Amino acid sequence: MTDLDPTLLPLPELRALRAELQADDDAVSYVRRLAQARLDLLEAEIGRRGRSQSAGVTASVTTGELPVILGAHLTGGSARPPRPAVDASEHPLALALEDLWSEHGGTDLHTLTDDELVTLRTDLRLFEQQRSAERQTLFGRIDTLSAELVRRYREGEADVEGLLNDE
Repeated sequence: MTDLDPTLLPLPELRALRAELQADDDAVSYVRRLAQARLDLLEAEIGRRGRSQSAGVTASVTTGELPVILGAHLTGGSARPPRPAVDASEHPLALALEDLWSEHGGTDLHTLTDDELVTLRTDLRLFEQQRSAERQTLFGRIDTLSAELVRRYREGEADVEGLLNDE
């Protein structure tokens, strides 16, 4: 579908395809932010272990850091205009992230060995990088469709009254 020429699509299909891709982007963005937050949790645990070994401290990683870690990713968003939030927690990518996290023991970080933490971090980084690549592809496709919509409005091929349907 990447080679689909948007100039050949009827206006309703163009709008529907763009809306579908925007919804996909919203879900991928949500999952990517979750993965980034979990990477930060892993980094904090790895850092805590390094500090603990040098200072003889055994405190948990997230007591003071958790609000900062979660706030940085879960409330952040893209520079693109906001759209109504949709719960993406049951999206297949969100479920895949949960599986990855659980299979590696991420639900109980303090029990993982240093090697297990590094393995989880590596796999989670790969997962996050794949989501980033997906978003870039989605951005390109959405931008192409949006440009075609703008062209149609500018050249009078689409009624400006229909612009409200594009939000």
